[in-house]
Amino acid sequence: MVRAGVIAPLRPDRYVRIGAAMARENMGITSGFAAAAQRCPDRIGLIDELGSLTWREIDERADALAAALQSLPVETRTIGIMARNHRGFVESLIAANRIGADVLLLNTSFAGPALADVVAREGADVVIYDEEFTETVNRALAETPDTVRIVAWTDSDQPGRTVEKLIRSHDGAQPQRSNTKSRTILLTSGTTGTPKGAKHSGGGPETLKAILDRTPWHTEEVTVVVAPMFHAWGFSQLAFAASMACTIVTRRRFDPEATLALIDTHRATGLCVVPVMFDRIMDLPPEILDRYSAKTLRFAAASGSRMRPDVVTAFMDRFGDVIYNNYNATEAGMIATATPADLRAAPDTAGRPADGTDIKILDADRRELPTGETGTIFVRNSTQFDGYTSGATKDFHDDYMSSGDLGYLDAAGRLFVVGRDDEMIVSGGENVYPIEVEKTLAAHPAVAEAHAMGVEDEQYGQRLAAFVVLTSGSAATPDDLKAHVRGNLANYKVPRSITVLTSLPRGSTGKILRRELQELVDES
Repeated sequence: MVRAGVIAPLRPDRYVRIGAAMARENMGITSGFAAAAQRCPDRIGLIDELGSLTWREIDERADALAAALQSLPVETRTIGIMARNHRGFVESLIAANRIGADVLLLNTSFAGPALADVVAREGADVVIYDEEFTETVNRALAETPDTVRIVAWTDSDQPGRTVEKLIRSHDGAQPQRSNTKSRTILLTSGTTGTPKGAKHSGGGPETLKAILDRTPWHTEEVTVVVAPMFHAWGFSQLAFAASMACTIVTRRRFDPEATLALIDTHRATGLCVVPVMFDRIMDLPPEILDRYSAKTLRFAAASGSRMRPDVVTAFMDRFGDVIYNNYNATEAGMIATATPADLRAAPDTAGRPADGTDIKILDADRRELPTGETGTIFVRNSTQFDGYTSGATKDFHDDYMSSGDLGYLDAAGRLFVVGRDDEMIVSGGENVYPIEVEKTLAAHPAVAEAHAMGVEDEQYGQRLAAFVVLTSGSAATPDDLKAHVRGNLANYKVPRSITVLTSLPRGSTGKILRRELQELVDES
């Protein structure tokens, strides 16, 4: 923490004010924002498309919004936030925490029915959303007209309540601080159904140390956060950057070239993305990539889905050994981190267990498996998972929680994730891991991306269906690709069907939307 500048030679009274500010936040997830406002109040804290705000301005605007929320005609117990990356999201998050309201982070890709299910299940009293989601919110709240609606971002003269109007109308006001510690409700990815809400009360100081031991963060620098902040990964990076008093640079929609421009313009030392963003950056034409150096970057941290090994290598060859792949779970927080050295040795690794985290690979009978054998990944660490909001919880064994993934550890202690435990299929009595087939397809020179999944089959119980995106100008046929798989894997691992698509359907965090691919299978 000394090396990262967390513990620095500040005046004693400054430390007293920092401690008091964090105590007022109930040592919650937004304590870092309050601490930064005391540590370096006049430093730029946030830069978005509307301009910049100092840490002091963020703090004062959050207070004003918190006071405004307390003046609403409803008891504000749970606040849903459906917003992209911008100041309105950040201010709403801090304000909700300051009045002790639970925060429900909503996926900006939600359709009306899914949003309605989640909002009703979690009992949101207030929904804060961007103007572009008005139609979706209206559909979702049709049966609950008393739910208060507040617009976080608008490109027009929006009538009614907006975050900005509420801040201005309560400028200088102080909220009545709550003794209730706010919970953050993070939603699981939900690629196959309505996502579950996972309650968190946070981890301890060891979590901070574990991150700083692996990733070269330093206080009061600049970090570009383009991973969606409503998702567990982007949210954690936002909170961590604030705790380090790092200037947070963001934009509402990810654009690969604009992201590189933000890095160079602001001389950012950190970049926080989801893996598919690396793909989009490296898909840029060489003449565009040549315009940017990203020479100030010390780390480009990613999590949320699988990373393509070829893209990892290509990015580091161009921009330096800066990628840190993080294996996290909404329920378990940080599990493992792959450093650039790990990724050079094994570009598809999830890395080594984080300090303070223990990993076991167990079989179906909960017996520990030896090195190299695939089983369910179980983890134990200090991150406090308080269960799902439905009352359900994860599978535990001797204080170890199932991550829901299958994987193995190699002789060097590196973790490899081979897929979800519900992705492995049994076809004709043989165990098949779709990721193995995906990697084989991706190795074909005509294939840019591949995804494989199990589908029902009357004869074999289950079979593999694969979906590929071809590289520009390629003309490989499904039969060509099946022959390629057959030449590299056992015959029972060859997909029965291979569908060529122009792109793979992805959610806003970059994960493949399997339900959309299942619909293609059902239609065929």
